[in-house]
Amino acid sequence: MGETSYRIDALQYANWSEEIFRQMREGGVDAVHVTIAYHENFRETVANIEQWNSLFERFPKLIFQGKTGDDVRLARETGRTAIYYGFQNPSPMEDDIRLVEILHTLGARFMQLTYNNQSLLGSGCYEANDTGITRMGKEVIEEMNRVGLVIDMSHSAERSTLEAMKISSRPIVITHANPRILGTGVAQQIAGDTRRAWPKWRHARVQPVSRTT
Repeated sequence: MGETSYRIDALQYANWSEEIFRQMREGGVDAVHVTIAYHENFRETVANIEQWNSLFERFPKLIFQGKTGDDVRLARETGRTAIYYGFQNPSPMEDDIRLVEILHTLGARFMQLTYNNQSLLGSGCYEANDTGITRMGKEVIEEMNRVGLVIDMSHSAERSTLEAMKISSRPIVITHANPRILGTGVAQQIAGDTRRAWPKWRHARVQPVSRTT
């Protein structure tokens, strides 16, 4: 018996509407990792979650909140799309590590440690000096591992990404980036050293991105 394949959008941001939800169903998209925070603080992120709760109530035959891998299979079985919450910045946790568990309880499943620039947790891909994962970053990685919040190193610098691989006891992901060798012109490119580290650490998954010019 062959393995079942699923259609998953590893990262998406849009002006969400019924039309888009129906387009996802027409395209057979089983799950989407949705950006619900770029630079929002905790309270602003909660407000975004409230908006998504309203969408789930309005369109229960099209979408539902995904929380585990089993929900991808449930989406396929029920003809809907599972929506997984993600942050492109650690700003929703502010400077309080205790908020990591609360955000996970509210439904967050992915969190980037940086978004281009230096954060409290690590260096972004725009930084000239990549200082790696900070002391707080190490503690946050350990807490994310504990509660089950996936570490996303998209938009992060190379040393920070390699250190996150070493520190994390669970697989990390790079949900949207390209190998540098492709020369796509996007900032969040992945150097060869980082790509070669994936088999060694067994802790990375990467999703390429495309750019229309």
